[in-house]
Amino acid sequence: MEHITQTTTVKAPAGRFTGDVYLNMIEVPVAPARLASALVRFTPGARTNWHSHANGQTLYVTDGVGLVGTRDGDAVRVSAGQIVKCPPGEAHWHGGTDTTLMAHIAMVVGDADGDGTTWLEPVTDEQYAAALATVNR
Repeated sequence: MEHITQTTTVKAPAGRFTGDVYLNMIEVPVAPARLASALVRFTPGARTNWHSHANGQTLYVTDGVGLVGTRDGDAVRVSAGQIVKCPPGEAHWHGGTDTTLMAHIAMVVGDADGDGTTWLEPVTDEQYAAALATVNR
């Protein structure tokens, strides 16, 4: 057994996120394991870039209220205790709402080349506003 009492909080890389986002790695896989997980905290308005995962991604919301959006314009409001499963290859983004923070545990199963994440362009302010409008109906 390994008992880890503390992990380091790091600011997420600006090239993959808009706004202030903080990460605490929970599991960094060592072969043959492929599961990676992290606690990710989004300040209000902060969000990921568009991205996809070769083997999908599971998000478990631990605190606050946030958004998850897809390329086809679908968006859901998420809150503590809820789970979102993003299928393999689906471009999506996630983050806080414009007025609330959101924290989740992100879990991905990597592929032979790494974590299987393909990072894309930032979510525009217009796309973010459209997602907010969709969930506020």
